[in-house]
Amino acid sequence: MHVLQALFLSRRPATAFVIVGLFWGCFAAYVPEVKARLGVSDATFGLLLLCNALGLVSSMVLAPRLDRILGSRGMQIASVCFAFSLLLPGFAPNALTFGISMTIVGAASGLADVLMNARVSELEESHSRPLMNANHAMFSVGYAASAIASGFAREALITPGMAFFCVALIIFVLSAFLYLPVRYNSTVAPGKVSYPFWPIVICGLIVLVAFMTEATVETWSALHIERTLHGRAAEGAMGPAMLGITMAIGRFSGQAVSQMFSDTKVIILATLVAAVGALLAALAPTPFWAYVGFGILGLGVSVIGPLGLALVGKSVPNHLRTEAISLVAVMGFSGFFLAPSIMGIVSEFHGLRVAFICAAALSLTAIPLTLLLRRL
Repeated sequence: MHVLQALFLSRRPATAFVIVGLFWGCFAAYVPEVKARLGVSDATFGLLLLCNALGLVSSMVLAPRLDRILGSRGMQIASVCFAFSLLLPGFAPNALTFGISMTIVGAASGLADVLMNARVSELEESHSRPLMNANHAMFSVGYAASAIASGFAREALITPGMAFFCVALIIFVLSAFLYLPVRYNSTVAPGKVSYPFWPIVICGLIVLVAFMTEATVETWSALHIERTLHGRAAEGAMGPAMLGITMAIGRFSGQAVSQMFSDTKVIILATLVAAVGALLAALAPTPFWAYVGFGILGLGVSVIGPLGLALVGKSVPNHLRTEAISLVAVMGFSGFFLAPSIMGIVSEFHGLRVAFICAAALSLTAIPLTLLLRRL
């Protein structure tokens, strides 16, 4: 009941989370095919994904100003831009055009990310209840459904361009439901109240670690199953799909758990679960055990990022919320593209098993950060 109430209260930003999840689930399932068509190595493909980070960080820096300009139509406009940007990477004929395309996709995705998280934080303030986990769960629902459908689409020999086009059409239709009046839209000059610097930095690092761990699985899990464990295309797509399914379950559960336990306790326990899952996926002898590992990782990592964003939303005055979330988002969401690049280099020299072991070690760094945040 708590989850359904939370989703009803935040139904419009929840739709935006589904929208973003739809594309990234489709993209994750099509990574092996996109990479093969470009004809690049693991390291080069990982570096190409940094173009996405460039666009994402640039738009997130500008997001507070754009939020003031776009107002209540912000999520709608960002989603429409996102839909049009998806038409580019699926038809990119070479690495250069793919990199440029992903820069544009990253910019549109980054703007949507900041605005929808800011709207959820405002609703948390106005309704005095946690909503962030339920909304991030809707991203996972969209991600998992899209990844599964894309696996079947690959088996049916549907090209990446056509698949991304279909996702863009769905996003364009859903954007009609995203109008939401803005309650606190940075109407007071930021200089009148200073940012709580250290909570923002630490929350940003916690979100960064969580999203880097998540991004490693999203980008490389299908390749790990197909190349390391010799699975078929549909079996490879089940890697990111399993992550999305268990992340949705974890975030819906986290919505209820966050009302009973402190956010820092939940983050520490979730980090340990995520590390175990990443290690199991790395050592898996068959696709089945890889699915189990990705599923455990998804349950753990699912709540860390949303709780980090929720914590920073609670630590600043209302009129600074979008700016603060934007700063944390710049740090955290860049992990979605730094991790695939770094893990691509690791995979190039040591293989994907070692890359997932590194992901397990990386996730554990969230524990000392959380302990430091609790002291502050």
